[in-house]
Amino acid sequence: MLNNIEQTPIFRIRHSLAHILLMAIKHHFPHAQPTIGPVIDNGFYYDIDFSNDTKISVEDLKKVEETMRDIIKRHLPFKKEIISIEEARSIFEFNPFKIELLDGIAQKGDEVTIYRTGDDFFDLCEGPHVENTKEIPLDCFTLSHLAGAYWRGDETKPMLTRIYGLAFENKKELDAYIVQQEEAKKRDHRIIGAQLKLFTVSPLIGPGLPLMQPNGMIIRKEIEDYLWSLHSKKGYSRVWTPHIAKEALYETSGHAAKFGDELFRVQGKEDKFIMKPMNCPHHMQIFADNQFSYRDMPVRYFEPATVYRDEKSGQLGGLLRVRAITQDDGHLFCAQSQIKEEVSTIVGIIKEFYTTMNMLDGYWVSLSVRGDDRSKYLGEDDAWNLAETSLEEAAKANKLNYKKVEGEAAFYGPKLDFMFKDAIGREWQLATIQCDFNLPERFDLNFINAEGKKERPVVIHRAIAGSLERFMGVMIEHFAGNFPLWLSPNQITILPITDKHNEYAETIFNELQNSDIRVTLDNSREGLGKKIRNTREMKTPYWAVIGDAEVTNGTITLEHRTLGKIGEMKISELAEKLNTEIKGRL
Repeated sequence: MLNNIEQTPIFRIRHSLAHILLMAIKHHFPHAQPTIGPVIDNGFYYDIDFSNDTKISVEDLKKVEETMRDIIKRHLPFKKEIISIEEARSIFEFNPFKIELLDGIAQKGDEVTIYRTGDDFFDLCEGPHVENTKEIPLDCFTLSHLAGAYWRGDETKPMLTRIYGLAFENKKELDAYIVQQEEAKKRDHRIIGAQLKLFTVSPLIGPGLPLMQPNGMIIRKEIEDYLWSLHSKKGYSRVWTPHIAKEALYETSGHAAKFGDELFRVQGKEDKFIMKPMNCPHHMQIFADNQFSYRDMPVRYFEPATVYRDEKSGQLGGLLRVRAITQDDGHLFCAQSQIKEEVSTIVGIIKEFYTTMNMLDGYWVSLSVRGDDRSKYLGEDDAWNLAETSLEEAAKANKLNYKKVEGEAAFYGPKLDFMFKDAIGREWQLATIQCDFNLPERFDLNFINAEGKKERPVVIHRAIAGSLERFMGVMIEHFAGNFPLWLSPNQITILPITDKHNEYAETIFNELQNSDIRVTLDNSREGLGKKIRNTREMKTPYWAVIGDAEVTNGTITLEHRTLGKIGEMKISELAEKLNTEIKGRL
Protein backbone atom coordinates (compact mmCIF):
# COMPACT_ATOMS: atom_id res chain seq x y z
CA MET A 1 0.00 0.00 0.00
CA LEU A 2 1.43 3.38 -1.04
CA ASN A 3 1.58 6.24 1.45
CA ASN A 4 0.55 9.78 0.53
CA ILE A 5 4.10 10.89 -0.33
CA GLU A 6 4.70 7.95 -2.69
CA GLN A 7 1.53 8.83 -4.60
CA THR A 8 2.83 12.30 -5.56
CA PRO A 9 4.22 13.01 -9.06
CA ILE A 10 7.51 14.33 -7.68
CA PHE A 11 8.13 11.11 -5.73
CA ARG A 12 7.65 9.08 -8.92
CA ILE A 13 9.96 11.39 -10.86
CA ARG A 14 12.69 11.20 -8.23
CA HIS A 15 12.38 7.44 -7.85
CA SER A 16 12.55 6.96 -11.61
CA LEU A 17 15.60 9.22 -11.86
CA ALA A 18 17.40 6.98 -9.33
CA HIS A 19 16.93 4.07 -11.76
CA ILE A 20 17.98 6.19 -14.72
CA LEU A 21 21.10 7.24 -12.79
CA LEU A 22 21.98 3.59 -12.33
CA MET A 23 21.41 2.93 -16.03
CA ALA A 24 23.83 5.75 -16.89
CA ILE A 25 26.40 4.51 -14.36
CA LYS A 26 26.27 0.99 -15.83
CA HIS A 27 26.82 2.52 -19.29
CA HIS A 28 30.04 4.25 -18.19
CA PHE A 29 31.13 1.74 -15.50
CA PRO A 30 29.84 -1.73 -16.50
CA HIS A 31 31.40 -3.49 -13.49
CA ALA A 32 29.77 -1.21 -10.89
CA GLN A 33 27.63 -3.04 -8.34
CA PRO A 34 24.35 -1.25 -7.47
CA THR A 35 22.94 -1.42 -3.93
CA ILE A 36 20.01 0.89 -3.10
CA GLY A 37 18.71 4.15 -4.56
CA PRO A 38 15.97 5.84 -2.52
CA VAL A 39 14.06 9.11 -2.82
CA ILE A 40 15.03 11.93 -0.42
CA ASP A 41 13.48 15.31 0.36
CA ASN A 42 15.22 17.21 -2.44
CA GLY A 43 15.88 14.46 -4.95
CA PHE A 44 17.45 11.02 -4.86
CA TYR A 45 20.70 9.12 -4.46
CA TYR A 46 22.18 5.78 -5.37
CA ASP A 47 24.83 3.89 -3.38
CA ILE A 48 27.21 2.05 -5.67
CA ASP A 49 30.19 -0.25 -5.18
CA PHE A 50 32.73 0.62 -7.86
CA SER A 51 34.88 -2.46 -8.35
CA ASN A 52 38.51 -2.71 -9.46
CA ASP A 53 39.47 0.35 -7.39
CA THR A 54 37.57 2.59 -9.83
CA LYS A 55 37.35 6.20 -8.68
CA ILE A 56 34.50 8.38 -9.89
CA SER A 57 35.04 12.14 -10.03
CA VAL A 58 32.90 15.24 -10.21
CA GLU A 59 33.86 15.47 -13.88
CA ASP A 60 32.43 11.98 -14.39
CA LEU A 61 29.12 13.19 -12.96
CA LYS A 62 28.71 15.60 -15.88
CA LYS A 63 29.05 12.73 -18.37
CA VAL A 64 26.66 10.56 -16.36
CA GLU A 65 24.10 13.37 -16.19
CA GLU A 66 24.17 13.84 -19.98
CA THR A 67 23.73 10.09 -20.44
CA MET A 68 20.69 10.25 -18.13
CA ARG A 69 19.15 12.85 -20.42
CA ASP A 70 19.86 10.69 -23.46
CA ILE A 71 18.06 7.80 -21.73
CA ILE A 72 15.05 9.99 -20.91
CA LYS A 73 14.82 11.09 -24.56
CA ARG A 74 14.36 7.44 -25.58
CA HIS A 75 10.86 7.47 -24.00
CA LEU A 76 11.36 4.16 -22.23
CA PRO A 77 8.50 2.57 -20.26
CA PHE A 78 8.78 1.43 -16.62
CA LYS A 79 7.19 -2.00 -16.17
CA LYS A 80 6.61 -3.76 -12.86
CA GLU A 81 7.11 -7.52 -12.57
CA ILE A 82 6.47 -9.86 -9.65
CA ILE A 83 8.93 -12.73 -9.57
CA SER A 84 9.81 -15.59 -7.25
CA ILE A 85 12.62 -15.45 -4.70
CA GLU A 86 14.42 -18.18 -6.63
CA GLU A 87 14.22 -16.27 -9.90
CA ALA A 88 15.40 -13.10 -8.15
CA ARG A 89 18.38 -14.90 -6.64
CA SER A 90 19.30 -16.17 -10.09
CA ILE A 91 19.04 -12.68 -11.63
CA PHE A 92 21.13 -11.01 -8.93
CA GLU A 93 23.47 -13.92 -8.11
CA PHE A 94 26.62 -11.86 -8.74
CA ASN A 95 25.51 -8.94 -6.56
CA PRO A 96 25.97 -9.69 -2.83
CA PHE A 97 24.16 -6.49 -1.83
CA LYS A 98 20.98 -7.43 -3.67
CA ILE A 99 21.21 -10.99 -2.34
CA GLU A 100 21.30 -9.59 1.21
CA LEU A 101 18.19 -7.53 0.46
CA LEU A 102 16.49 -10.62 -0.97
CA ASP A 103 17.31 -12.56 2.20
CA GLY A 104 15.41 -9.91 4.17
CA ILE A 105 12.45 -10.05 1.78
CA ALA A 106 12.34 -13.85 2.03
CA GLN A 107 12.44 -13.69 5.83
CA LYS A 108 9.42 -11.36 5.89
CA GLY A 109 7.57 -13.44 3.31
CA ASP A 110 7.05 -10.41 1.06
CA GLU A 111 6.70 -10.67 -2.70
CA VAL A 112 9.65 -9.74 -4.91
CA THR A 113 9.14 -6.96 -7.42
CA ILE A 114 11.47 -5.65 -10.08
CA TYR A 115 11.04 -2.76 -12.48
CA ARG A 116 12.22 -3.00 -16.08
CA THR A 117 13.15 0.16 -17.97
CA GLY A 118 13.26 -0.55 -21.67
CA ASP A 119 14.32 -4.03 -22.77
CA ASP A 120 17.69 -4.47 -21.11
CA PHE A 121 17.61 -2.81 -17.67
CA PHE A 122 15.96 -3.94 -14.46
CA ASP A 123 16.37 -3.32 -10.74
CA LEU A 124 15.00 -4.77 -7.54
CA CYS A 125 12.40 -2.20 -6.44
CA GLU A 126 8.93 -1.79 -4.92
CA GLY A 127 8.17 1.33 -6.97
CA PRO A 128 6.31 3.43 -7.83
CA HIS A 129 7.68 5.04 -11.00
CA VAL A 130 6.49 7.17 -13.87
CA GLU A 131 4.83 5.22 -16.68
CA ASN A 132 7.40 6.42 -19.23
CA THR A 133 10.62 8.45 -19.11
CA LYS A 134 8.96 11.08 -21.35
CA GLU A 135 7.09 12.23 -18.20
CA ILE A 136 10.40 13.51 -16.74
CA PRO A 137 11.40 17.04 -17.82
CA LEU A 138 14.97 17.05 -19.13
CA ASP A 139 15.88 20.16 -17.11
CA CYS A 140 14.23 19.28 -13.78
CA PHE A 141 17.27 17.55 -12.26
CA THR A 142 21.03 17.69 -11.80
CA LEU A 143 23.62 15.47 -10.14
CA SER A 144 24.89 17.51 -7.20
CA HIS A 145 27.73 15.75 -5.38
CA LEU A 146 29.46 12.57 -4.22
CA ALA A 147 29.83 11.18 -0.71
CA GLY A 148 30.95 8.02 1.04
CA ALA A 149 28.40 5.79 2.77
CA TYR A 150 28.71 2.46 4.55
CA TRP A 151 26.43 -0.30 3.31
CA ARG A 152 23.26 -0.09 5.41
CA GLY A 153 24.94 2.51 7.64
CA ASP A 154 27.11 -0.13 9.30
CA GLU A 155 30.75 0.90 9.81
CA THR A 156 31.83 -2.76 9.68
CA LYS A 157 30.47 -3.12 6.13
CA PRO A 158 31.88 -1.92 2.79
CA MET A 159 32.25 1.77 2.03
CA LEU A 160 30.19 2.70 -1.03
CA THR A 161 30.07 5.75 -3.29
CA ARG A 162 26.85 7.71 -2.88
CA ILE A 163 25.81 9.83 -5.87
CA TYR A 164 23.30 12.55 -5.02
CA GLY A 165 20.87 14.15 -7.42
CA LEU A 166 18.56 17.13 -7.03
CA ALA A 167 15.15 16.80 -8.68
CA PHE A 168 11.98 18.88 -8.76
CA GLU A 169 8.88 19.01 -10.92
CA ASN A 170 10.33 21.66 -13.22
CA LYS A 171 13.43 23.78 -13.88
CA LYS A 172 12.00 26.80 -12.07
CA GLU A 173 11.71 24.84 -8.81
CA LEU A 174 15.17 23.32 -9.28
CA ASP A 175 16.77 26.72 -9.89
CA ALA A 176 14.97 28.20 -6.87
CA TYR A 177 16.29 25.40 -4.67
CA ILE A 178 19.88 25.89 -5.92
CA VAL A 179 19.66 29.63 -5.19
CA GLN A 180 18.29 28.82 -1.73
CA GLN A 181 21.22 26.50 -1.05
CA GLU A 182 23.71 29.16 -2.08
CA GLU A 183 22.06 31.60 0.31
CA ALA A 184 22.10 28.92 3.02
CA LYS A 185 25.91 28.67 2.69
CA LYS A 186 26.20 32.39 3.42
CA ARG A 187 24.00 31.94 6.49
CA ASP A 188 25.80 28.89 7.90
CA HIS A 189 25.42 29.25 11.67
CA ARG A 190 28.86 27.75 12.27
CA ILE A 191 30.54 30.51 10.25
CA ILE A 192 28.40 33.32 11.66
CA GLY A 193 28.68 31.84 15.15
CA ALA A 194 32.47 32.06 14.95
CA GLN A 195 32.37 35.56 13.45
CA LEU A 196 30.08 36.91 16.18
CA LYS A 197 31.71 34.84 18.96
CA LEU A 198 28.45 33.09 19.88
CA PHE A 199 29.63 29.53 20.59
CA THR A 200 32.63 27.26 20.26
CA VAL A 201 33.28 23.52 20.14
CA SER A 202 36.40 22.28 21.92
CA PRO A 203 38.07 19.02 20.86
CA LEU A 204 39.06 18.52 24.49
CA ILE A 205 35.39 18.58 25.52
CA GLY A 206 34.13 16.69 22.51
CA PRO A 207 31.91 17.02 19.44
CA GLY A 208 28.26 17.74 20.04
CA LEU A 209 29.01 19.58 23.28
CA PRO A 210 29.08 23.27 22.28
CA LEU A 211 30.14 25.99 24.71
CA MET A 212 28.19 29.23 24.83
CA GLN A 213 30.38 32.31 24.64
CA PRO A 214 29.12 35.49 26.39
CA ASN A 215 27.43 36.77 23.21
CA GLY A 216 25.74 33.44 22.62
CA MET A 217 24.61 33.18 26.22
CA ILE A 218 22.86 36.55 25.93
CA ILE A 219 20.79 35.25 23.00
CA ARG A 220 20.06 31.96 24.73
CA LYS A 221 18.97 33.69 27.95
CA GLU A 222 16.73 36.13 26.06
CA ILE A 223 14.98 33.22 24.32
CA GLU A 224 14.59 31.34 27.60
CA ASP A 225 13.24 34.41 29.42
CA TYR A 226 10.76 35.10 26.62
CA LEU A 227 9.53 31.51 26.74
CA TRP A 228 9.01 31.74 30.50
CA SER A 229 7.15 35.06 30.14
CA LEU A 230 4.70 33.31 27.79
CA HIS A 231 4.08 30.52 30.31
CA SER A 232 4.24 32.29 33.66
CA LYS A 233 0.71 33.68 33.40
CA LYS A 234 -0.75 30.47 31.99
CA GLY A 235 -0.58 28.49 35.21
CA TYR A 236 2.86 26.92 34.72
CA SER A 237 5.26 26.39 37.63
CA ARG A 238 9.03 26.12 37.25
CA VAL A 239 10.69 22.93 38.45
CA TRP A 240 14.24 21.61 38.43
CA THR A 241 15.48 18.05 38.08
CA PRO A 242 18.97 16.49 38.30
CA HIS A 243 20.92 15.39 35.24
CA ILE A 244 21.14 11.71 36.21
CA ALA A 245 18.79 9.10 37.61
CA LYS A 246 18.90 5.43 38.49
CA GLU A 247 18.40 2.96 35.65
CA ALA A 248 15.14 1.84 37.22
CA LEU A 249 13.49 5.15 36.36
CA TYR A 250 14.09 4.67 32.63
CA GLU A 251 13.27 0.98 32.74
CA THR A 252 9.88 1.91 34.17
CA SER A 253 9.34 4.69 31.62
CA GLY A 254 10.49 2.56 28.67
CA HIS A 255 13.28 4.94 27.65
CA ALA A 256 16.02 2.43 28.53
CA ALA A 257 14.74 -0.01 25.92
CA LYS A 258 13.87 2.73 23.41
CA PHE A 259 17.17 4.65 23.42
CA GLY A 260 19.49 1.65 23.92
CA ASP A 261 23.08 2.55 23.01
CA GLU A 262 22.21 6.27 22.79
CA LEU A 263 22.21 6.41 26.60
CA PHE A 264 25.17 7.69 28.59
CA ARG A 265 25.59 5.35 31.56
CA VAL A 266 27.26 6.34 34.84
CA GLN A 267 28.55 3.86 37.40
CA GLY A 268 28.24 5.15 40.95
CA LYS A 269 29.80 3.60 44.04
CA GLU A 270 26.68 1.51 44.64
CA ASP A 271 24.11 2.18 41.91
CA LYS A 272 24.05 2.42 38.13
CA PHE A 273 22.79 5.71 36.73
CA ILE A 274 21.79 7.09 33.36
CA MET A 275 22.31 10.67 32.22
CA LYS A 276 18.75 11.67 31.46
CA PRO A 277 17.72 11.37 27.80
CA MET A 278 14.34 12.95 28.58
CA ASN A 279 12.89 15.08 31.37
CA CYS A 280 9.43 13.54 31.48
CA PRO A 281 10.16 10.61 33.85
CA HIS A 282 11.55 13.11 36.40
CA HIS A 283 8.44 15.27 36.11
CA MET A 284 6.29 12.17 36.69
CA GLN A 285 8.02 11.76 40.03
CA ILE A 286 7.27 15.36 41.04
CA PHE A 287 3.59 14.85 40.24
CA ALA A 288 3.54 11.50 42.06
CA ASP A 289 4.82 13.12 45.27
CA ASN A 290 1.65 15.19 45.57
CA GLN A 291 -1.97 14.41 46.27
CA PHE A 292 -4.01 16.26 43.65
CA SER A 293 -7.77 16.50 43.25
CA TYR A 294 -9.77 17.51 40.18
CA ARG A 295 -9.78 21.06 41.58
CA ASP A 296 -5.98 21.20 41.16
CA MET A 297 -6.00 20.02 37.55
CA PRO A 298 -4.34 20.77 35.22
CA VAL A 299 -0.92 20.74 36.86
CA ARG A 300 1.71 22.33 34.62
CA TYR A 301 5.52 22.06 34.95
CA PHE A 302 8.09 24.10 33.01
CA GLU A 303 11.82 23.34 32.92
CA PRO A 304 14.47 24.38 30.39
CA ALA A 305 16.70 21.38 31.14
CA THR A 306 19.61 19.65 29.44
CA VAL A 307 19.29 16.01 28.39
CA TYR A 308 21.98 13.79 26.88
CA ARG A 309 22.06 11.36 23.98
CA ASP A 310 25.11 9.67 22.51
CA GLU A 311 24.56 10.59 18.88
CA LYS A 312 27.01 9.22 16.33
CA SER A 313 29.89 11.66 15.81
CA GLY A 314 29.32 11.72 12.05
CA GLN A 315 25.80 13.07 12.60
CA LEU A 316 26.87 15.97 14.81
CA GLY A 317 27.14 19.50 13.45
CA GLY A 318 27.41 22.90 15.10
CA LEU A 319 24.29 23.59 17.15
CA LEU A 320 21.83 21.72 14.94
CA ARG A 321 22.76 18.21 16.12
CA VAL A 322 24.32 17.92 19.58
CA ARG A 323 24.76 15.48 22.44
CA ALA A 324 23.77 17.93 25.19
CA ILE A 325 20.24 19.04 24.30
CA THR A 326 18.57 21.78 26.33
CA GLN A 327 14.83 21.40 25.85
CA ASP A 328 12.40 24.15 26.76
CA ASP A 329 10.47 21.32 28.28
CA GLY A 330 7.02 21.37 29.76
CA HIS A 331 4.65 18.68 30.99
CA LEU A 332 1.09 19.20 32.06
CA PHE A 333 -1.17 16.71 33.73
CA CYS A 334 -4.89 16.98 33.03
CA ALA A 335 -8.17 15.12 32.79
CA GLN A 336 -9.25 13.83 29.38
CA SER A 337 -11.95 16.50 29.23
CA GLN A 338 -9.27 19.21 29.50
CA ILE A 339 -7.09 18.10 26.56
CA LYS A 340 -8.62 20.42 23.94
CA GLU A 341 -8.42 23.49 26.15
CA GLU A 342 -4.83 22.77 27.19
CA VAL A 343 -3.71 22.14 23.62
CA SER A 344 -5.42 25.39 22.61
CA THR A 345 -3.41 27.29 25.25
CA ILE A 346 -0.16 25.76 23.99
CA VAL A 347 -1.08 26.54 20.38
CA GLY A 348 -1.64 30.17 21.39
CA ILE A 349 1.83 30.31 22.96
CA ILE A 350 3.39 28.74 19.85
CA LYS A 351 1.69 31.21 17.53
CA GLU A 352 2.75 34.22 19.63
CA PHE A 353 6.34 33.00 19.90
CA TYR A 354 6.78 32.32 16.18
CA THR A 355 5.02 35.53 15.19
CA THR A 356 7.70 37.35 17.18
CA MET A 357 10.37 35.33 15.34
CA ASN A 358 8.72 36.20 12.00
CA MET A 359 8.25 32.53 11.12
CA LEU A 360 4.49 31.96 11.39
CA ASP A 361 3.62 32.53 7.73
CA GLY A 362 3.27 29.29 5.79
CA TYR A 363 3.52 26.98 8.81
CA TRP A 364 1.85 23.59 8.84
CA VAL A 365 1.38 20.85 11.42
CA SER A 366 2.08 17.13 11.18
CA LEU A 367 -0.41 15.07 13.16
CA SER A 368 2.04 12.23 13.76
CA VAL A 369 0.32 8.92 14.48
CA ARG A 370 1.36 5.27 14.65
CA GLY A 371 2.47 3.26 11.64
CA ASP A 372 1.67 -0.34 10.83
CA ASP A 373 4.49 -1.78 12.98
CA ARG A 374 2.80 -1.58 16.38
CA SER A 375 5.80 -3.20 18.12
CA LYS A 376 7.59 0.18 18.03
CA TYR A 377 5.07 1.79 20.39
CA LEU A 378 4.21 1.48 24.07
CA GLY A 379 0.69 0.95 25.34
CA GLU A 380 -2.65 -0.51 24.34
CA ASP A 381 -4.68 0.26 21.23
CA ASP A 382 -7.52 1.86 23.23
CA ALA A 383 -5.18 4.45 24.78
CA TRP A 384 -3.61 5.20 21.42
CA ASN A 385 -6.94 5.56 19.66
CA LEU A 386 -8.14 7.97 22.35
CA ALA A 387 -4.93 10.01 22.22
CA GLU A 388 -4.92 10.24 18.41
CA THR A 389 -8.59 11.24 18.33
CA SER A 390 -8.09 13.84 21.07
CA LEU A 391 -5.19 15.50 19.25
CA GLU A 392 -7.01 15.55 15.93
CA GLU A 393 -10.07 17.12 17.55
CA ALA A 394 -7.83 19.75 19.15
CA ALA A 395 -6.17 20.44 15.79
CA LYS A 396 -9.58 20.95 14.18
CA ALA A 397 -10.81 23.13 17.06
CA ASN A 398 -7.76 25.38 16.68
CA LYS A 399 -8.08 25.44 12.86
CA LEU A 400 -4.52 24.21 12.45
CA ASN A 401 -3.23 23.56 8.96
CA TYR A 402 -2.51 19.91 9.69
CA LYS A 403 -1.81 16.69 7.80
CA LYS A 404 -1.99 13.22 9.30
CA VAL A 405 1.39 11.46 8.92
CA GLU A 406 1.59 7.77 9.76
CA GLY A 407 4.60 6.24 11.48
CA GLU A 408 5.96 9.48 12.98
CA ALA A 409 4.45 9.27 16.48
CA ALA A 410 6.63 9.26 19.59
CA PHE A 411 6.98 5.78 21.04
CA TYR A 412 4.63 6.68 23.92
CA GLY A 413 1.99 8.70 22.07
CA PRO A 414 0.87 10.73 19.04
CA LYS A 415 1.97 14.32 18.55
CA LEU A 416 1.47 17.59 16.72
CA ASP A 417 4.78 18.64 15.12
CA PHE A 418 4.86 22.26 13.94
CA MET A 419 6.78 22.98 10.73
CA PHE A 420 8.01 26.54 10.18
CA LYS A 421 9.80 28.19 7.26
CA ASP A 422 12.83 30.40 7.78
CA ALA A 423 13.72 33.58 5.88
CA ILE A 424 14.93 31.67 2.81
CA GLY A 425 12.08 29.16 2.73
CA ARG A 426 13.69 26.14 4.41
CA GLU A 427 11.37 24.09 6.59
CA TRP A 428 12.21 23.25 10.21
CA GLN A 429 10.35 21.07 12.68
CA LEU A 430 10.47 23.07 15.92
CA ALA A 431 7.51 23.11 18.31
CA THR A 432 5.75 19.92 19.37
CA ILE A 433 2.72 18.88 21.43
CA GLN A 434 2.52 15.22 22.43
CA CYS A 435 -0.41 13.43 24.04
CA ASP A 436 0.54 10.58 26.37
CA PHE A 437 -1.73 8.03 28.07
CA ASN A 438 1.10 5.55 28.62
CA LEU A 439 3.56 7.12 31.09
CA PRO A 440 0.81 7.91 33.64
CA GLU A 441 -0.07 4.22 33.48
CA ARG A 442 3.54 3.07 33.81
CA PHE A 443 4.13 5.32 36.83
CA ASP A 444 0.68 4.66 38.32
CA LEU A 445 -0.21 8.37 38.50
CA ASN A 446 -3.63 9.49 39.63
CA PHE A 447 -5.73 12.32 41.01
CA ILE A 448 -9.03 12.29 42.88
CA ASN A 449 -11.95 13.13 40.58
CA ALA A 450 -15.28 14.79 41.43
CA GLU A 451 -16.74 11.43 42.49
CA GLY A 452 -13.95 10.94 45.02
CA LYS A 453 -12.36 8.16 42.95
CA LYS A 454 -8.86 7.82 41.61
CA GLU A 455 -8.52 8.85 37.97
CA ARG A 456 -5.56 8.48 35.66
CA PRO A 457 -4.32 11.84 34.29
CA VAL A 458 -3.30 12.45 30.70
CA VAL A 459 0.19 13.90 30.22
CA ILE A 460 0.76 16.48 27.51
CA HIS A 461 4.43 16.96 26.58
CA ARG A 462 5.19 20.28 24.90
CA ALA A 463 8.21 22.15 23.69
CA ILE A 464 7.93 25.51 21.98
CA ALA A 465 11.48 26.04 20.67
CA GLY A 466 12.42 22.35 20.89
CA SER A 467 16.13 22.31 21.68
CA LEU A 468 17.59 25.70 22.63
CA GLU A 469 20.85 24.76 20.90
CA ARG A 470 19.15 23.76 17.66
CA PHE A 471 16.76 26.70 17.84
CA MET A 472 19.69 29.09 18.21
CA GLY A 473 21.32 27.53 15.14
CA VAL A 474 18.09 28.00 13.20
CA MET A 475 17.76 31.60 14.41
CA ILE A 476 21.35 32.47 13.46
CA GLU A 477 20.62 31.29 9.92
CA HIS A 478 17.08 32.71 9.82
CA PHE A 479 18.33 36.20 10.69
CA ALA A 480 21.75 35.68 9.01
CA GLY A 481 23.22 36.98 12.29
CA ASN A 482 21.27 40.26 11.96
CA PHE A 483 19.27 39.66 15.12
CA PRO A 484 16.40 41.93 16.06
CA LEU A 485 17.31 44.49 18.69
CA TRP A 486 15.95 42.53 21.66
CA LEU A 487 18.04 39.45 20.76
CA SER A 488 21.25 41.22 19.72
CA PRO A 489 24.19 40.60 22.08
CA ASN A 490 25.28 44.19 21.54
CA GLN A 491 22.41 46.56 20.82
CA ILE A 492 24.30 49.77 20.12
CA THR A 493 27.94 50.88 19.79
CA ILE A 494 29.13 54.37 20.73
CA LEU A 495 31.71 55.69 18.24
CA PRO A 496 33.66 58.80 19.31
CA ILE A 497 35.43 60.28 16.28
CA THR A 498 38.62 61.27 18.15
CA ASP A 499 40.07 61.02 21.66
CA LYS A 500 38.69 64.43 22.63
CA HIS A 501 35.16 63.02 22.25
CA ASN A 502 35.79 60.04 24.56
CA GLU A 503 34.66 61.69 27.79
CA TYR A 504 31.22 62.56 26.39
CA ALA A 505 31.01 59.12 24.76
CA GLU A 506 31.61 57.49 28.17
CA THR A 507 28.75 59.56 29.61
CA ILE A 508 26.40 58.20 26.93
CA PHE A 509 27.72 54.67 27.47
CA ASN A 510 27.02 54.87 31.23
CA GLU A 511 23.52 56.31 30.78
CA LEU A 512 22.52 53.61 28.31
CA GLN A 513 23.93 50.88 30.57
CA ASN A 514 21.89 52.30 33.45
CA SER A 515 18.83 52.04 31.19
CA ASP A 516 19.47 48.25 30.78
CA ILE A 517 20.61 48.59 27.18
CA ARG A 518 23.47 46.39 25.98
CA VAL A 519 25.99 48.93 24.76
CA THR A 520 29.64 48.92 23.64
CA LEU A 521 32.06 51.84 23.54
CA ASP A 522 34.69 51.79 20.79
CA ASN A 523 37.26 54.35 21.99
CA SER A 524 40.10 52.81 19.98
CA ARG A 525 42.30 55.03 17.87
CA GLU A 526 40.98 53.60 14.61
CA GLY A 527 39.44 56.02 12.11
CA LEU A 528 35.66 56.43 12.11
CA GLY A 529 35.32 54.51 8.83
CA LYS A 530 37.14 51.48 10.29
CA LYS A 531 35.09 51.67 13.48
CA ILE A 532 31.85 51.62 11.48
CA ARG A 533 33.09 48.68 9.38
CA ASN A 534 33.95 46.75 12.55
CA THR A 535 30.49 47.50 13.96
CA ARG A 536 28.84 46.34 10.74
CA GLU A 537 30.88 43.13 10.73
CA MET A 538 29.53 42.35 14.20
CA LYS A 539 26.03 42.99 12.83
CA THR A 540 25.22 45.54 15.55
CA PRO A 541 21.74 47.05 14.99
CA TYR A 542 22.61 50.66 15.92
CA TRP A 543 25.63 52.87 16.37
CA ALA A 544 25.94 56.45 17.62
CA VAL A 545 28.60 58.76 16.20
CA ILE A 546 30.05 61.36 18.57
CA GLY A 547 31.82 64.42 17.17
CA ASP A 548 32.16 68.14 17.93
CA ALA A 549 28.53 68.96 17.10
CA GLU A 550 27.19 66.18 19.33
CA VAL A 551 29.39 67.24 22.26
CA THR A 552 28.29 70.88 21.85
CA ASN A 553 24.58 70.04 21.49
CA GLY A 554 24.49 67.26 24.09
CA THR A 555 23.19 64.82 21.46
CA ILE A 556 24.16 61.76 19.45
CA THR A 557 23.81 61.00 15.74
CA LEU A 558 22.13 57.63 15.36
CA GLU A 559 22.61 55.21 12.46
CA HIS A 560 21.06 51.80 11.74
CA ARG A 561 22.57 48.81 9.93
CA THR A 562 19.84 48.74 7.25
CA LEU A 563 17.92 52.02 7.60
CA GLY A 564 21.06 54.16 7.46
CA LYS A 565 21.21 57.55 9.18
CA ILE A 566 18.35 58.07 11.66
CA GLY A 567 19.43 61.55 12.78
CA GLU A 568 20.45 63.59 15.81
CA MET A 569 18.71 63.13 19.17
CA LYS A 570 19.12 63.62 22.92
CA ILE A 571 20.42 60.75 25.07
CA SER A 572 17.06 60.45 26.84
CA GLU A 573 15.29 60.16 23.46
CA LEU A 574 17.74 57.47 22.39
CA ALA A 575 17.22 55.44 25.56
CA GLU A 576 13.44 55.70 25.22
CA LYS A 577 13.54 54.70 21.54
CA LEU A 578 15.72 51.64 22.18
CA ASN A 579 13.78 50.49 25.24
CA THR A 580 10.48 50.75 23.34
CA GLU A 581 11.87 48.52 20.58
CA ILE A 582 13.41 46.08 23.06
CA LYS A 583 10.25 45.71 25.16
CA GLY A 584 8.17 45.29 22.03
CA ARG A 585 10.61 42.66 20.78
CA LEU A 586 10.86 44.47 17.46
